[in-house]
Amino acid sequence: MAKSEASVDELVGMIERGELRLPEMQRRYVWKKPRVRDLFDSLYRGYPSGAILLWETDEEVPLQDFAIAQEKNPYQNTKLLLDGQQRLTSLAAIVRGKPVAGRSHDRPIELLFNLEHPEKLEVVTEVEEDDGDSDDDLISDEADSNEDELLQRFNKMTFVVATRKLEQLPQWVKVTEVFQTDSDRPFLKRAGITDLDDPRSEKYSQRLARLRGVKKYIYRMDILERSLSYEEVTEIFVRVNSLGAKLRSSDLALAQITAKWRNSLTIFQEFQKECVTAGFYLDLGLILKNLVVFATGQSRFLTVGRLKLEVLQQAWAESRQGMEFALNFLKSNAGIDSPALLASPFLLVTLAYFGHKRNYHLTPEEAERLRFWVLVANAKGRYSRGSSETLLDQDLTTLKQKGGAPELIERLRQQVGRLDVVPEELEARNQRSSLFKTMFLAFRAAGAKDWRSNLAIAHDHSGSQHKLQFHHIFPKAVLKSTYPSREADDISNLAFIGGKTNRAISDKPPVAYFPALIEKAGAATFDAQCIPTDAALLELGSYKAFLTKRRELVAKRLNEFLGTTPSTPPAP
Repeated sequence: MAKSEASVDELVGMIERGELRLPEMQRRYVWKKPRVRDLFDSLYRGYPSGAILLWETDEEVPLQDFAIAQEKNPYQNTKLLLDGQQRLTSLAAIVRGKPVAGRSHDRPIELLFNLEHPEKLEVVTEVEEDDGDSDDDLISDEADSNEDELLQRFNKMTFVVATRKLEQLPQWVKVTEVFQTDSDRPFLKRAGITDLDDPRSEKYSQRLARLRGVKKYIYRMDILERSLSYEEVTEIFVRVNSLGAKLRSSDLALAQITAKWRNSLTIFQEFQKECVTAGFYLDLGLILKNLVVFATGQSRFLTVGRLKLEVLQQAWAESRQGMEFALNFLKSNAGIDSPALLASPFLLVTLAYFGHKRNYHLTPEEAERLRFWVLVANAKGRYSRGSSETLLDQDLTTLKQKGGAPELIERLRQQVGRLDVVPEELEARNQRSSLFKTMFLAFRAAGAKDWRSNLAIAHDHSGSQHKLQFHHIFPKAVLKSTYPSREADDISNLAFIGGKTNRAISDKPPVAYFPALIEKAGAATFDAQCIPTDAALLELGSYKAFLTKRRELVAKRLNEFLGTTPSTPPAP
C-alpha cells in the first residue's frame, strides 16, 4: 500500500475536477452542520483529523455522485475515495462555497468565524449519535431561549453554524468569504477598524491568516494497490470501518451487497425517491434492513455477506412490495402520514412482513386489530424499550410462526404491562417521547386548531407563520426562576400551535393571554388539546396542579383515540 500526502486545497481541487470519485459502496453524505463546524475548529487548531483512504484503479467500477458538483473526468484512471467522504465534501462545500445536494434541493453550508474568539478552547463538543438529517422533526421548537444566554455561549466559540442575527454582528465573518479573498480589509472595516494602530487590527489579521491556512492542512493518504479486485477492496472497506466503528452496520452491509449486486445502489435510491414522493423519507439503512428481513427472516446484518446474488434480488422484489403495503397501511389505516409521527421506523418492517406473510389479504377484523397494534405499539415505544433489533426479531418470529395481530398485541402487553395510558406515564416526559407523537395524533383527530388562524394542526403547513411549533403553555422564561428546565419541558406543558401565534404569545404567562384567546376562539379550542382553562390553574403557583389536571385529561383522550380503557383492555 502506497502512502502520500495532499493539502486540503489539493484534495478539494481533485474533487472539483472529477479526479476523485465515489464508489457505489459508499454511503451518502450525512453530516449535520455542527459536525462541519467542529471539523473546521479542529483543522484551525491543528488537531489530528484522520487519514484518507484511496484506491487507484483502471477497473470499471460502479460509481455514485458526490454531494457537490464535479466536472467530468475524461480519463479512465480514477482515484476512488474509500474513507474521508464526509470530511472532504464538507471542506469543499465551505472552501469553495459549493451547495450540498439534499433530499429535495441543494443547500449551502454556512459557517461563521469569531474574530474575537477566546485563545483557548472553552466549549466542549457535544457528541450527537444521530447523523441523519433533521428534516423529519415533528414540530419546530419554540424560540424562547434567552438570547443573551445564547450569545454568551456563542462568544466562547470559534466557529458557529450561521444565523441571521449573528451575521449582523461585526465580529462574526462568513468562513467561505474569507477563503474567497486574500484581503483582510473588508473584514477589518466591517469590524470597525479604520486605523492600523488599532490593537485589534493585527490580532484579527493573524486569525484570518490562520483560518486561510486550513487550506494548507496536510492529510496523509493511504492508496490501495491497483492489483486488488473490487471485491477485495470492498472487504478492506468493511474491515477498516468496522474496526473504527465509523459506519453503521447498514453502511457496511450496503458495501457487501453492492459488491455482489453491481449498480444496486441506484435501484435502492430510486425506491427511496418514490417513498419521498409518497411523503415518507426512509433511511437507506431501513430499506436494507427490510431487504435482509425478507431474505433471512431476521433483522441483523451479520449474514448479509453470505447471501447469494439471486437471493438478494428475489428478496428485494418481495421486500419492496412489503414496504409499499406498510406505507399505505400506515397512512390510510392508522392515519400516520409522516415518519416524524413514528416512535420507531421498525414498525414499518413489521408491517411489511405482516402483509407479506398474509399475501396482502387481510379480513376487516385483521386490519382493525393490526391498526390497534400499530397505534398502541407506537404510543408505548415498542422498539425503544431495550435492544430494538431483538424486539423486532421477536415480532418477526411471531409472524413466521403464523401468528398475527392478536399475538403481536399479546407480546406487546407482556412487554409494557398494560395497553391503556395512565396519567403517571406522562410525567417527566419531553417532546422526544413516543407519547408526545401520539398526543399530536389524538389532538388532530379531535379537531385541534391553531388558536388564532383556526387552521387545523398539521405537521406540513407551509410558511413560517403557520408552520407548527410546540408551545410551552407556561413559558420557560416564566418558570425558570422556580422550576428546572426539565419540568418546564414536560409534555403536559406543551401544546401545538402555529409559529405566528407562538411568537405573539412570547413569554406571557397563561393567566395573561388565555382570557383574550378564550373570548375570541372559544374554550373548545383549548378542550381539543386537553388544556384546563380554570383561572385558578393558570397562576404560576398552580403549575404543578395544572400539570396533574392536564395529565388526567390527556390520558383520557389518548385512551379514547387508541381504543383502550383501564377497565376493558381489548382481548386478543
